[in-house]
Amino acid sequence: MTATLNETLTLLLIEDDAGDAFLVEELLKEAEAPPRITWVRTLGEARASLGPSVQCVLVDLSLPDASGLEALKEVLELASDAAVLVLTGLRDVHVGVAAVQAGAQDYLVKQDIDARLLARAIRYAMERKRADLAQRRLVEAELTAKENARLENGLLPVPLLRTRELRHTTRYLPGSQGQRLAGDFLDTVQTPDGSVHVVVGDVCGHGPDEAALGVALRIAWRTLVLAGQTGDPLLRTLDTLLRAERRSPEIFTTLCTVTITPDLSHARMRVVGHPPPVVVRDDVVGVVTGAPSGPPLGIFPDARWTELDVPLGERWSMMLYTDGLIEATVGGGLLGVDGLLGLVRRHGVIDVDRLIGEVGTLTDDLAAVVVSRGET
Repeated sequence: MTATLNETLTLLLIEDDAGDAFLVEELLKEAEAPPRITWVRTLGEARASLGPSVQCVLVDLSLPDASGLEALKEVLELASDAAVLVLTGLRDVHVGVAAVQAGAQDYLVKQDIDARLLARAIRYAMERKRADLAQRRLVEAELTAKENARLENGLLPVPLLRTRELRHTTRYLPGSQGQRLAGDFLDTVQTPDGSVHVVVGDVCGHGPDEAALGVALRIAWRTLVLAGQTGDPLLRTLDTLLRAERRSPEIFTTLCTVTITPDLSHARMRVVGHPPPVVVRDDVVGVVTGAPSGPPLGIFPDARWTELDVPLGERWSMMLYTDGLIEATVGGGLLGVDGLLGLVRRHGVIDVDRLIGEVGTLTDDLAAVVVSRGET
Protein backbone atom coordinates (compact mmCIF):
# COMPACT_ATOMS: atom_id res chain seq x y z
CA MET A 1 0.00 0.00 0.00
CA THR A 2 1.11 3.61 -0.58
CA ALA A 3 2.87 5.33 2.31
CA THR A 4 1.11 8.33 3.85
CA LEU A 5 3.88 10.90 3.78
CA ASN A 6 1.70 13.55 2.15
CA GLU A 7 3.92 16.60 1.95
CA THR A 8 7.12 17.22 0.03
CA LEU A 9 9.91 17.86 2.50
CA THR A 10 13.69 18.01 2.56
CA LEU A 11 15.22 15.14 4.50
CA LEU A 12 18.82 14.52 5.52
CA LEU A 13 19.81 10.85 5.93
CA ILE A 14 22.96 10.27 8.00
CA GLU A 15 23.87 6.63 7.37
CA ASP A 16 27.26 5.07 6.68
CA ASP A 17 25.88 1.79 5.25
CA ALA A 18 25.11 2.17 1.54
CA GLY A 19 22.67 -0.76 1.59
CA ASP A 20 20.62 0.70 4.45
CA ALA A 21 20.65 4.11 2.77
CA PHE A 22 19.37 2.56 -0.47
CA LEU A 23 16.61 0.78 1.48
CA VAL A 24 15.42 4.02 3.07
CA GLU A 25 15.39 5.80 -0.28
CA GLU A 26 13.41 2.99 -1.89
CA LEU A 27 10.87 2.88 0.95
CA LEU A 28 10.27 6.63 0.80
CA LYS A 29 9.77 6.54 -2.97
CA GLU A 30 6.40 4.91 -2.19
CA ALA A 31 5.18 7.98 -0.31
CA GLU A 32 2.46 10.16 -1.85
CA ALA A 33 4.98 13.01 -2.09
CA PRO A 34 8.49 11.49 -1.92
CA PRO A 35 10.86 13.72 0.05
CA ARG A 36 14.00 15.30 -1.32
CA ILE A 37 16.70 13.18 0.29
CA THR A 38 20.31 14.15 0.89
CA TRP A 39 22.44 11.21 1.96
CA VAL A 40 25.68 11.66 3.93
CA ARG A 41 27.86 9.00 5.51
CA THR A 42 29.37 10.87 8.46
CA LEU A 43 28.55 13.51 11.02
CA GLY A 44 31.22 15.71 9.48
CA GLU A 45 29.42 15.60 6.12
CA ALA A 46 26.15 16.29 7.92
CA ARG A 47 27.50 19.52 9.37
CA ALA A 48 28.06 20.84 5.85
CA SER A 49 24.61 19.72 4.67
CA LEU A 50 22.43 20.87 7.56
CA GLY A 51 20.69 24.19 7.03
CA PRO A 52 17.33 25.95 7.33
CA SER A 53 15.93 23.98 4.38
CA VAL A 54 16.33 20.62 6.15
CA GLN A 55 13.03 19.77 7.84
CA CYS A 56 13.74 16.21 8.97
CA VAL A 57 16.87 14.19 9.85
CA LEU A 58 17.21 10.40 9.99
CA VAL A 59 20.37 9.51 11.89
CA ASP A 60 22.08 6.19 12.61
CA LEU A 61 23.74 5.87 16.01
CA SER A 62 26.77 4.03 14.63
CA LEU A 63 28.74 6.44 12.45
CA PRO A 64 32.45 6.44 11.60
CA ASP A 65 33.06 9.72 13.45
CA ALA A 66 30.42 9.53 16.21
CA SER A 67 28.27 6.94 17.91
CA GLY A 68 25.46 6.49 20.40
CA LEU A 69 23.73 9.42 22.06
CA GLU A 70 26.76 11.64 21.43
CA ALA A 71 25.99 11.55 17.70
CA LEU A 72 22.32 12.24 18.38
CA LYS A 73 23.01 15.19 20.67
CA GLU A 74 25.26 16.84 18.09
CA VAL A 75 22.61 16.41 15.40
CA LEU A 76 19.99 17.92 17.72
CA GLU A 77 22.23 20.94 18.29
CA LEU A 78 22.93 21.35 14.58
CA ALA A 79 19.29 20.90 13.52
CA SER A 80 17.37 22.59 16.33
CA ASP A 81 14.35 23.37 14.12
CA ALA A 82 14.17 20.00 12.32
CA ALA A 83 12.44 16.78 13.34
CA VAL A 84 15.07 14.17 14.24
CA LEU A 85 14.46 10.41 14.12
CA VAL A 86 16.93 7.75 15.15
CA LEU A 87 17.17 4.91 12.61
CA THR A 88 19.40 2.17 13.95
CA GLY A 89 19.99 -1.55 13.91
CA LEU A 90 20.25 -1.58 17.70
CA ARG A 91 17.13 -3.09 19.25
CA ASP A 92 17.45 -1.70 22.79
CA VAL A 93 14.46 -0.26 24.62
CA HIS A 94 16.64 1.63 27.09
CA VAL A 95 18.62 3.32 24.32
CA GLY A 96 15.35 4.19 22.58
CA VAL A 97 13.96 5.83 25.71
CA ALA A 98 17.22 7.71 26.26
CA ALA A 99 17.18 8.92 22.65
CA VAL A 100 13.65 10.32 22.98
CA GLN A 101 14.53 11.89 26.32
CA ALA A 102 17.52 13.54 24.67
CA GLY A 103 15.22 15.20 22.12
CA ALA A 104 14.65 12.77 19.24
CA GLN A 105 11.07 12.64 17.97
CA ASP A 106 11.18 8.85 17.45
CA TYR A 107 13.40 5.75 17.62
CA LEU A 108 13.13 3.27 14.74
CA VAL A 109 14.78 -0.14 14.39
CA LYS A 110 15.84 -0.84 10.78
CA GLN A 111 14.68 -4.45 10.84
CA ASP A 112 11.14 -3.41 11.84
CA ILE A 113 10.33 -0.72 9.30
CA ASP A 114 8.42 -0.85 6.05
CA ALA A 115 7.27 1.92 3.71
CA ARG A 116 4.06 2.65 5.59
CA LEU A 117 5.70 2.65 9.04
CA LEU A 118 8.60 4.85 7.97
CA ALA A 119 6.40 7.41 6.23
CA ARG A 120 3.99 7.53 9.17
CA ALA A 121 6.83 7.90 11.67
CA ILE A 122 8.29 10.83 9.73
CA ARG A 123 4.89 12.49 9.45
CA TYR A 124 4.18 12.11 13.17
CA ALA A 125 7.69 13.29 14.03
CA MET A 126 7.16 16.42 11.93
CA GLU A 127 3.90 17.17 13.73
CA ARG A 128 5.50 16.61 17.14
CA LYS A 129 8.33 18.95 16.20
CA ARG A 130 5.88 21.59 15.03
CA ALA A 131 4.06 21.31 18.35
CA ASP A 132 7.36 21.57 20.24
CA LEU A 133 8.39 24.67 18.30
CA ALA A 134 4.95 26.24 18.79
CA GLN A 135 5.19 25.58 22.53
CA ARG A 136 8.68 27.07 22.61
CA ARG A 137 7.49 30.20 20.79
CA LEU A 138 4.54 30.48 23.18
CA VAL A 139 6.84 30.30 26.21
CA GLU A 140 9.18 32.86 24.64
CA ALA A 141 6.24 35.14 23.88
CA GLU A 142 4.99 34.86 27.45
CA LEU A 143 8.45 35.66 28.82
CA THR A 144 8.74 38.62 26.44
CA ALA A 145 5.30 39.87 27.47
CA LYS A 146 6.26 39.68 31.14
CA GLU A 147 9.51 41.51 30.48
CA ASN A 148 7.67 44.15 28.44
CA ALA A 149 5.18 44.57 31.27
CA ARG A 150 8.01 45.13 33.74
CA LEU A 151 9.60 47.69 31.43
CA GLU A 152 6.27 49.41 30.83
CA ASN A 153 5.71 49.69 34.57
CA GLY A 154 9.13 51.34 34.82
CA LEU A 155 8.42 53.71 31.94
CA LEU A 156 4.90 54.58 33.12
CA PRO A 157 5.08 55.26 36.87
CA VAL A 158 2.25 56.34 39.12
CA PRO A 159 2.65 60.12 39.54
CA LEU A 160 3.49 61.38 43.02
CA LEU A 161 1.02 64.26 42.95
CA ARG A 162 -0.81 65.51 46.04
CA THR A 163 -2.42 68.75 44.91
CA ARG A 164 -5.99 68.72 43.63
CA GLU A 165 -5.59 72.01 41.82
CA LEU A 166 -3.93 70.36 38.83
CA ARG A 167 -5.33 68.05 36.20
CA HIS A 168 -2.76 65.54 35.05
CA THR A 169 -2.96 63.37 31.90
CA THR A 170 -0.36 61.03 30.42
CA ARG A 171 -0.24 59.06 27.20
CA TYR A 172 2.30 56.51 25.95
CA LEU A 173 1.82 55.01 22.48
CA PRO A 174 4.08 52.91 20.25
CA GLY A 175 4.79 53.97 16.69
CA SER A 176 4.01 52.04 13.53
CA GLN A 177 7.30 50.06 13.58
CA GLY A 178 5.53 47.40 15.62
CA GLN A 179 7.73 47.69 18.71
CA ARG A 180 5.71 47.93 21.90
CA LEU A 181 8.61 49.48 23.75
CA ALA A 182 10.99 52.31 23.05
CA GLY A 183 13.11 54.72 25.04
CA ASP A 184 10.38 57.32 25.67
CA PHE A 185 9.73 57.97 29.36
CA LEU A 186 7.78 60.33 31.59
CA ASP A 187 7.23 61.09 35.26
CA THR A 188 5.64 63.58 37.65
CA VAL A 189 6.68 64.18 41.27
CA GLN A 190 5.51 66.71 43.85
CA THR A 191 8.13 67.42 46.50
CA PRO A 192 7.36 68.31 50.16
CA ASP A 193 7.69 72.06 49.47
CA GLY A 194 4.73 71.83 47.07
CA SER A 195 6.73 72.15 43.84
CA VAL A 196 5.59 69.93 40.98
CA HIS A 197 8.32 68.40 38.82
CA VAL A 198 7.60 66.89 35.39
CA VAL A 199 9.88 65.15 32.92
CA VAL A 200 9.39 63.73 29.43
CA GLY A 201 12.36 62.12 27.70
CA ASP A 202 13.33 60.13 24.64
CA VAL A 203 16.27 57.73 24.33
CA CYS A 204 17.11 57.45 20.63
CA GLY A 205 16.23 54.09 19.12
CA HIS A 206 13.61 51.39 19.67
CA GLY A 207 13.43 48.11 21.51
CA PRO A 208 14.04 46.60 24.94
CA ASP A 209 17.59 47.94 25.33
CA GLU A 210 16.43 51.51 24.79
CA ALA A 211 13.38 50.91 26.99
CA ALA A 212 15.59 49.60 29.80
CA LEU A 213 17.81 52.69 29.49
CA GLY A 214 14.71 54.90 29.58
CA VAL A 215 13.57 53.15 32.77
CA ALA A 216 17.00 53.71 34.34
CA LEU A 217 16.97 57.42 33.48
CA ARG A 218 13.38 57.86 34.67
CA ILE A 219 14.06 56.20 38.01
CA ALA A 220 17.28 58.21 38.42
CA TRP A 221 15.38 61.44 37.69
CA ARG A 222 12.71 60.63 40.29
CA THR A 223 15.32 59.67 42.88
CA LEU A 224 17.33 62.85 42.31
CA VAL A 225 14.23 65.06 42.49
CA LEU A 226 13.07 63.44 45.73
CA ALA A 227 16.59 63.98 47.10
CA GLY A 228 16.31 67.70 46.34
CA GLN A 229 18.48 67.72 43.23
CA THR A 230 17.44 70.00 40.32
CA GLY A 231 18.87 72.01 37.48
CA ASP A 232 22.23 71.38 35.85
CA PRO A 233 23.52 69.10 38.66
CA LEU A 234 20.59 66.75 38.03
CA LEU A 235 21.17 66.79 34.26
CA ARG A 236 24.89 66.16 34.65
CA THR A 237 24.14 63.14 36.83
CA LEU A 238 21.71 61.80 34.22
CA ASP A 239 24.34 62.40 31.54
CA THR A 240 26.88 60.38 33.54
CA LEU A 241 24.38 57.56 34.00
CA LEU A 242 23.51 57.54 30.30
CA ARG A 243 27.17 57.27 29.29
CA ALA A 244 27.71 54.40 31.74
CA GLU A 245 24.61 52.42 30.76
CA ARG A 246 24.25 52.90 27.01
CA ARG A 247 25.37 50.07 24.71
CA SER A 248 27.07 52.35 22.17
CA PRO A 249 28.44 55.92 22.22
CA GLU A 250 26.01 57.02 19.49
CA ILE A 251 23.01 56.76 21.82
CA PHE A 252 21.78 60.08 23.19
CA THR A 253 18.72 61.29 25.06
CA THR A 254 16.56 64.37 24.74
CA LEU A 255 14.28 65.49 27.53
CA CYS A 256 12.34 68.36 28.99
CA THR A 257 12.22 68.82 32.74
CA VAL A 258 9.90 71.36 34.39
CA THR A 259 9.55 72.60 37.97
CA ILE A 260 6.26 74.34 38.75
CA THR A 261 6.42 76.60 41.81
CA PRO A 262 4.38 75.72 44.92
CA ASP A 263 1.81 78.43 44.11
CA LEU A 264 1.44 76.82 40.64
CA SER A 265 1.80 80.18 38.87
CA HIS A 266 5.33 79.90 37.48
CA ALA A 267 7.53 77.28 35.84
CA ARG A 268 11.26 76.83 35.44
CA MET A 269 12.37 74.42 32.74
CA ARG A 270 15.30 73.06 30.81
CA VAL A 271 14.63 71.83 27.29
CA VAL A 272 17.50 69.42 26.61
CA GLY A 273 17.62 69.06 22.82
CA HIS A 274 13.89 68.37 22.98
CA PRO A 275 10.75 69.75 21.26
CA PRO A 276 9.41 72.87 23.02
CA PRO A 277 6.44 72.44 25.38
CA VAL A 278 3.07 73.81 24.28
CA VAL A 279 1.51 76.26 26.75
CA VAL A 280 -2.01 77.72 26.78
CA ARG A 281 -2.35 80.77 29.05
CA ASP A 282 -5.62 82.67 29.23
CA ASP A 283 -6.66 81.12 25.90
CA VAL A 284 -3.42 82.16 24.16
CA VAL A 285 -1.66 79.20 22.53
CA GLY A 286 2.10 79.15 22.09
CA VAL A 287 5.32 77.28 22.69
CA VAL A 288 7.98 78.03 25.25
CA THR A 289 10.47 80.43 23.68
CA GLY A 290 14.22 79.93 23.94
CA ALA A 291 13.96 76.16 23.45
CA PRO A 292 16.00 74.10 23.26
CA SER A 293 18.04 75.50 26.11
CA GLY A 294 20.94 73.11 25.51
CA PRO A 295 22.05 69.95 23.71
CA PRO A 296 20.84 66.38 24.33
CA LEU A 297 22.43 64.24 27.00
CA GLY A 298 25.28 62.00 25.93
CA ILE A 299 26.86 64.26 23.30
CA PHE A 300 28.99 66.96 24.99
CA PRO A 301 30.63 66.10 28.33
CA ASP A 302 30.78 69.76 29.42
CA ALA A 303 27.28 70.78 28.27
CA ARG A 304 25.28 73.47 30.04
CA TRP A 305 21.58 74.16 29.86
CA THR A 306 19.93 77.55 30.22
CA GLU A 307 16.99 77.70 32.64
CA LEU A 308 13.85 79.05 31.01
CA ASP A 309 11.42 81.06 33.15
CA VAL A 310 7.80 80.65 32.10
CA PRO A 311 5.07 82.71 33.83
CA LEU A 312 1.85 80.69 33.98
CA GLY A 313 -0.68 82.70 35.93
CA GLU A 314 -3.95 81.43 37.37
CA ARG A 315 -5.34 79.60 34.37
CA TRP A 316 -3.10 77.56 32.13
CA SER A 317 -2.36 74.24 30.48
CA MET A 318 1.01 72.82 29.46
CA MET A 319 1.98 69.78 27.37
CA LEU A 320 5.37 68.07 27.32
CA TYR A 321 5.74 65.49 24.55
CA THR A 322 8.25 63.48 22.56
CA ASP A 323 8.86 64.01 18.85
CA GLY A 324 6.60 61.14 17.83
CA LEU A 325 3.73 63.65 17.93
CA ILE A 326 5.22 66.33 15.67
CA GLU A 327 6.79 63.76 13.30
CA ALA A 328 3.39 62.31 12.47
CA THR A 329 2.31 62.73 8.84
CA VAL A 330 -0.72 64.94 8.27
CA GLY A 331 -1.95 65.89 4.82
CA GLY A 332 1.12 64.48 3.10
CA GLY A 333 3.67 66.26 5.30
CA LEU A 334 5.06 66.24 8.82
CA LEU A 335 2.88 67.91 11.43
CA GLY A 336 5.74 69.87 12.99
CA VAL A 337 5.50 72.30 15.87
CA ASP A 338 3.54 74.86 13.83
CA GLY A 339 1.04 72.22 12.79
CA LEU A 340 0.66 71.10 16.39
CA LEU A 341 -0.03 74.68 17.49
CA GLY A 342 -2.61 74.97 14.71
CA LEU A 343 -4.45 71.91 15.97
CA VAL A 344 -4.43 73.16 19.56
CA ARG A 345 -5.76 76.56 18.46
CA ARG A 346 -8.49 74.85 16.46
CA HIS A 347 -9.49 72.72 19.48
CA GLY A 348 -9.22 75.62 21.92
CA VAL A 349 -7.65 73.35 24.54
CA ILE A 350 -4.82 70.81 24.82
CA ASP A 351 -6.75 67.59 24.36
CA VAL A 352 -4.05 64.97 23.84
CA ASP A 353 -6.46 62.22 22.78
CA ARG A 354 -8.04 64.47 20.18
CA LEU A 355 -4.59 65.49 18.94
CA ILE A 356 -3.59 61.86 18.54
CA GLY A 357 -6.84 61.19 16.71
CA GLU A 358 -6.16 64.07 14.31
CA VAL A 359 -2.64 62.93 13.39
CA GLY A 360 -3.66 59.28 12.88
CA THR A 361 -0.91 56.66 12.65
CA LEU A 362 2.24 57.57 14.55
CA THR A 363 5.49 56.74 12.77
CA ASP A 364 7.45 57.12 16.00
CA ASP A 365 6.66 56.47 19.64
CA LEU A 366 4.90 59.09 21.71
CA ALA A 367 5.03 60.00 25.38
CA ALA A 368 3.06 63.03 26.53
CA VAL A 369 2.15 64.72 29.81
CA VAL A 370 -0.53 67.41 30.04
CA VAL A 371 -0.75 69.45 33.25
CA SER A 372 -3.56 72.02 33.61
CA ARG A 373 -4.74 74.51 36.20
CA GLY A 374 -8.17 76.10 36.00
CA GLU A 375 -10.61 75.69 33.12
CA THR A 376 -8.32 75.53 30.08
